[in-house]
Amino acid sequence: MKPALAWLASFRLRLLFRGAFLALALAVVAMAVTVLQEEKQRSYDNYQASLGKTKEQIIARLHHPAGQLALLNPRRDARAASTGQPVVLPYSAIDFDDQNKVQNAVEMAGCLVQYPQSGSLCVAIGNNPWAGGFIYAAGTFASGPLLAHRIGDEMLDGAHRLRVTANLRGQTYRWLAPFEPLAGNGKWEGQRGRFTGYVEQDGRDYTGAKPVREFRGWVWQDGHCLKGDATIEATAGPGADAETCARKSFFSLRLPVEVLRDALFLRDKPTWPPPDLDQFKVRVEVLAPGAAGVLFDSNTSGAVPPFSLDSLGGLLLPGESLSIRHADGKEAEIIQLAGRDEALEQSSPLLTRLIRRLPVESLEAPVVELTDEVTTPLGNYRILLKGDARSVNKVLSTVATRVSWFVGAMLGAIGLAWLVIEIGIIRRIAQLTRRTRGLSKSVHADGGLEAYDLADLRGHDELGILATGLNDLLRRVKEDVEREKIRAAQEKDMWHAVGHEIMSPLQSLLALHGSADDPSQRYISRMQQAVRVLYGSASPSEAFESSRLNVAAVDIAGFAANVAANAGIAEVRYVGPVEPLLVRADEFPLEDVFAHVLKNADRHRTPGTPIVIDLTSNDSTATISIHNRGPAIPDELLGRIFEYGVSEQPAGGQRGQGLFVARTYMAKMGGTITARNLAEGVVFELGLPRLMS
Repeated sequence: MKPALAWLASFRLRLLFRGAFLALALAVVAMAVTVLQEEKQRSYDNYQASLGKTKEQIIARLHHPAGQLALLNPRRDARAASTGQPVVLPYSAIDFDDQNKVQNAVEMAGCLVQYPQSGSLCVAIGNNPWAGGFIYAAGTFASGPLLAHRIGDEMLDGAHRLRVTANLRGQTYRWLAPFEPLAGNGKWEGQRGRFTGYVEQDGRDYTGAKPVREFRGWVWQDGHCLKGDATIEATAGPGADAETCARKSFFSLRLPVEVLRDALFLRDKPTWPPPDLDQFKVRVEVLAPGAAGVLFDSNTSGAVPPFSLDSLGGLLLPGESLSIRHADGKEAEIIQLAGRDEALEQSSPLLTRLIRRLPVESLEAPVVELTDEVTTPLGNYRILLKGDARSVNKVLSTVATRVSWFVGAMLGAIGLAWLVIEIGIIRRIAQLTRRTRGLSKSVHADGGLEAYDLADLRGHDELGILATGLNDLLRRVKEDVEREKIRAAQEKDMWHAVGHEIMSPLQSLLALHGSADDPSQRYISRMQQAVRVLYGSASPSEAFESSRLNVAAVDIAGFAANVAANAGIAEVRYVGPVEPLLVRADEFPLEDVFAHVLKNADRHRTPGTPIVIDLTSNDSTATISIHNRGPAIPDELLGRIFEYGVSEQPAGGQRGQGLFVARTYMAKMGGTITARNLAEGVVFELGLPRLMS
């Protein structure tokens, strides 16, 4: 069992990487599908409420007088409105003599067709045939102060006047109605008066002509000037002022049409509204005095029709339909509207099929039907609104297609990251694992290393550096082991002989210089210390590393000054402070450190230049700087000069041991030693821990 687990453990890193990326990809896909499902559920839940609000908006509009007008005139469109086709009002008649009543009636019903230059016109009939066979016309126009017709003037063209033309059932009626003021017009109240209707004649002379008795026309002109309409201001002229500026006038007409009145008495129950109402044409023109031109013409292009049933289509969403018919069901439906399909972006068929298959708590039936009735003076109308909740799938699919590239980009990034790691790391780890599985056994058996060539896995990244190091190590390890054995045996024999031959003369010298005041005793003691460290060791490096020091308090300021004075090297100067500064150190090894560093500084300095020893300190460390002027340490050796056997001149008898000894002793005393190049030489910095007094 354990071998199997160990074998599986060797694949753990690869399985971890691949499993993590697979889980991440599955999480992204699951997140996207979950969001789609939640959005579909939310859309289904909101659809029925939205459809109910749409029905309420439609019913509210149809209950308004403007909606009643649209129901009574379902075939009215922009062309019919601009040609003066009368509409059936939701009222039995209009009180055309009262400005406020007639203006409120036409504005509430929404029958006014808007024209440029503040013009408007509503041509209509009442919904009650017994109110009389009249056609009503009401609207606005803009002009200067109205000029009245002078009593006794047989020419009617000297005043503002209306020209009305009605075409219906093969008959044409023409009226010309000049303006006649009424008494009591104030300056700021505007003008009010009437349009007296005459049957229009071909000539200008209306001598003996009598007004049409049933023709009624009223006009009310505002006392304030119109502002903000550049066309009207240009028409009024540059000299227009408060007396001559353009004003807005509202007029109301009742047109007597004999053919309609006669039709009311042809049958017991007249047909109303007239079935041929869509064939009626009424034209209204407002003429300026003289030959000044036409101020308003209902046949002018650019008319904006009022609300119609077609406008309800804007409330419908794609997949929804609206049907309106009479409640009795005898007649065909009045209008059938469908939600206009918007120009949606192209959706993905795959996402569309996925959204259709996502399970949601749907409505009882996907197709929802809502009904209601609207009452009008001419009967009741049945409203049927249909909607399909599944239509939200198309919109959701379009939105999902638009944002699917985010999910695709995330999956692509995950796949790319996995591919890079798989090729760049996992594959190389697998190869490295296979080639090094039996490496430890081969090394212990001292053979078989040739089969573990890692040269093809070398590179500049971490794995490449590891493979390069292993390859070089495997190539050199065998010869290094053999060479090390030979060298260790030779050095051990050499140090045994040297120690034996030196210790006896040193002991005799120490007896000759046994006085504590004798300066030679210090140097003989240092020589004995060095021999004791090296004697009996397999190699100098092992000897230095295994040596033990007696760390005590040392005045580093006095010590450095003494070293500079007795170094035996010319031009060694101490420039630091002379006040006592205690550090933790062993005097003999510390003196060896100074000696090795000073020898290196003397060997590489420019002749004639001094070696400067400086001392600085902070709260925890005292730093001794030894600086010389000379060539810099090569960059490739700067980080290795403290290693054993590293020397700039190995062929000249240098063993590369002095700086190694210095670093070893400094480390045992809890200090540090570093070297760095300066602009004019090299500085060695020795750091020792301070003893606080």
